[in-house]
Amino acid sequence: MNYQIDENGFYGPYGGAYVPEVLFSNIENLGESYQAVLNDPGFQKELSRLLKLYVGRETPLYPSPYLSGLYQTNVFLKREDLCHSGSHKINNTLGQVLIAKRLGKTRIVAETGAGSHGVATAMACALLKLPCFIYMGEVDIKRQFPNVERMRLLGATVVPALSGSKTLKDATNEAFRDWINNPVDTFYVIGSVVGPHPYPDMVAQLQSVISREILRQVPDLTGKVMPDHVVACVGGGSNAAGSFYHFLNSPEVKLIAAEAAGKGLDSGFTAAATFRGKEGILHGSKTKFMQTKEGQVLEAHSISAGLDYPGIGPLHAWLHDTGRAQFIAVTDDEALDAGLALSEMEGIIPAIESAHALAALSHLDFKPDDVVVVCLSGRGDKDLETYIQYSNFKKTSHENI
Repeated sequence: MNYQIDENGFYGPYGGAYVPEVLFSNIENLGESYQAVLNDPGFQKELSRLLKLYVGRETPLYPSPYLSGLYQTNVFLKREDLCHSGSHKINNTLGQVLIAKRLGKTRIVAETGAGSHGVATAMACALLKLPCFIYMGEVDIKRQFPNVERMRLLGATVVPALSGSKTLKDATNEAFRDWINNPVDTFYVIGSVVGPHPYPDMVAQLQSVISREILRQVPDLTGKVMPDHVVACVGGGSNAAGSFYHFLNSPEVKLIAAEAAGKGLDSGFTAAATFRGKEGILHGSKTKFMQTKEGQVLEAHSISAGLDYPGIGPLHAWLHDTGRAQFIAVTDDEALDAGLALSEMEGIIPAIESAHALAALSHLDFKPDDVVVVCLSGRGDKDLETYIQYSNFKKTSHENI
């Protein structure tokens, strides 16, 4: 089974480039040039230099005493939360902004949900001296305000998306509209493995530094050639694509994707696209997303702003359909409980997105000698208010029993 993009930009039946005519030349030019840029030794040298000296790679593969004891196996955390910017997002934004400069673009637009991609884009643009405009849903601006202030401090213009649910989907819509209105000078830095070809493949390749490091670190730490399980949260799915990338054609490695079930799969408030979605066209690619009988996009819900998206990237849709990855639905409460537990037991505050991957461990069975790698995709500074409110609610509820 082939899990790489084909010559037409598809993973099986998913992918492609379904864009307005005004953007066709931009997408065609990027599709024709991105692979050559990524393979250029000069580009790779510059990107590698920045990943080491600016981002702080490689990130540690940390053996977790608490999780290993809890699940009676060997659990390691891939510490993407230690990247400069606080998440894996910087791996992608640095690469894309470098590509934009190679293509002669002079202006950057991006979308963001939790704010992590927005912060990482703003950092890359500040470093590489390009102006950027970050679209963010009005609801997300309120619940992720510390990241909004970070973006502004970095020189970015934060533009609120005021339509629909005022979350990630709507921010993406607004970023696309900006790109449509400014096709000549503007480059759209997409934050996940979504959107029209070549974005899903380009973002996956830029994030594959995660699995490349895991592949090197596991033998050094465990004596095994490969991990037995790799676990990551999935919204659009960039950290999962990066964590899975070098293991896609190694069936002995189980790939586990944790989706946001929200308040429950049957609650009407969920973001679990593989469980409640169907095939269609969303934001320029054919993939799975939640929709009405008429094909209109359903609003997604997750306590995590970064997973609050109605669809999933085409690579992940294909991994789901082929059975190559196991998808687990994790509720808001499960994720928050897992995040609070890691904070209290190990002194690591994970992003709520990453806490979904931690919570997925309770749905799995392990052998004592298994090596389980969990991608800790980001840190939880941005989520402190949500964690505190939930913790206080639990304490109050317990006291009232």
